[in-house]
Amino acid sequence: MNEVDKIISNYEDLRESSSNNLSKLLNFGKLAGTGKLIIYPVDQGFEHGPDRSFSINPDAYDPHYHINFAIESGMSAFAAPLGMIESGYKTYENKIPFILKCNSSNSLTSIKDQAITGSVEDALRLKCIGVGFTIYPGSDYNYKLIQQACDLFREAKNAGLITVLWSYARGSMSKKGETAINIISYAAHMACLCGAHIVKVKLPTSFLEEDPTKDVFIKNKLKIDSPVDRVRLIKKSCFNGKRIVVFSGGEAKTDNDILNEVKAINEGGGNGSIVGRNCFQRKKNDALSLINQMFSIYKS
Repeated sequence: MNEVDKIISNYEDLRESSSNNLSKLLNFGKLAGTGKLIIYPVDQGFEHGPDRSFSINPDAYDPHYHINFAIESGMSAFAAPLGMIESGYKTYENKIPFILKCNSSNSLTSIKDQAITGSVEDALRLKCIGVGFTIYPGSDYNYKLIQQACDLFREAKNAGLITVLWSYARGSMSKKGETAINIISYAAHMACLCGAHIVKVKLPTSFLEEDPTKDVFIKNKLKIDSPVDRVRLIKKSCFNGKRIVVFSGGEAKTDNDILNEVKAINEGGGNGSIVGRNCFQRKKNDALSLINQMFSIYKS
């Protein structure tokens, strides 16, 4: 059994069409067949605004720039909100798998919530392989978001799509707590319980948030000292490694910082990265060079 078949065998709920779409994702781009993924997401225009996101690289105002970059660089898939995929899906049809991001936030409000901006019907119309959604465990709106995610995923699976869940802690914890290992582990497991085929979380730190989960980390002497240890624990929390887990590229970083994170993800058994602004906020050639180095690590 090859690596892709091993991964797919962990998903006992998959209909044939969903299995085909997951196989398409895992067999596309420069990491095809490795069980690793690098997905290129461009939802930052919603989350942070176009000028804050793209003015450093004016070409990035054009949706075609992003889709073309994802194809040229050899990414596994392109994930974006409705309008961005609509703007280029005919031009780039069958050239890269599309994942429709179906809810979005924005920085014009401090409310930790998301608006539904896409549907399964949209994803099918745009010939996407799957849908993506964000939940905010810990926010005042987390129960509503979880219910919406489960409703969307149920419909998506019936339609033969795969599901990706961004699980980002927000709200009740400290700012450091949003990337604390005990909080990220909890958020990742919640994503699995919502039925996500692919879980997306931030790379956790060794910080332990004041929470009922903190004591068990200490009492059971869970290994969290190194980034590799923490990636292993997140994978374990995702059904003992039976779910695909990819890690956010996060805020702008140096090449060295990103590559060190990728090494930890790879060594810890993570399935890859979702990296957006650390590509399009660089000059194109610099971004391509960075991505190629990431590919080399994930192939090693």
